[in-house]
Amino acid sequence: MNLIDQIEAQELKKETTDVRIGDTVKVHTRIVEGEKERIQIIEGVVIRMAGGGVRRTLTVRKISFGVGVERIFPIHSPRVEKVEVVKRAKVRQAKLYYLRELRGKAARLKEIKPTRASKSAKAKTTKTKSKTSKAKKAAS
Repeated sequence: MNLIDQIEAQELKKETTDVRIGDTVKVHTRIVEGEKERIQIIEGVVIRMAGGGVRRTLTVRKISFGVGVERIFPIHSPRVEKVEVVKRAKVRQAKLYYLRELRGKAARLKEIKPTRASKSAKAKTTKTKSKTSKAKKAAS
């Protein structure tokens, strides 16, 4: 590992959110105005991720007062407080530049609902556990 890699490894954030292309995210950024500091939240769709390591960036697109606005955030920057995933979408491309031309309902993405274990799935796992424990008792 060379000197640059060692320095960059020290600058990496310990915990980062698992963000993918097509996610709607809230990026909490620290804004310094004179001597005052505040947190500004920008919510939009991740249309691109680039770079690697310390240079990893994500481009967030949102519509503000009818105008499309894109901002690029370095994920490991000390100015970025946290990245919060609001919802996930199913996408088939690595870059969502086509969203720039779409307006209104046409710009929607297919949302992925968070999955949770159903009662039947839980019942199946408990049944298989009880069967294996019975088989072990019978074998001994």
